[in-house]
Amino acid sequence: MVQGQKRADIKYSMDVGIVLKEDQSSGYITYGKVQKILTNSPTHPHGIKVRLTSGEVGRVKEFVK
Repeated sequence: MVQGQKRADIKYSMDVGIVLKEDQSSGYITYGKVQKILTNSPTHPHGIKVRLTSGEVGRVKEFVK
């Protein structure tokens, strides 16, 4: 399973890279800290949807170390 597809792997205030809805075609990744996890299901094939502390909403594509 690719990074960001399992809800259990994502924690609040974790640094992540997300793809915003408007960036899905280009795949541009926006970075920030998780404020809220929006997806309720345990997994999602396109990535778990989160809100960043900046207010941006998108699907997790990578974890930042």
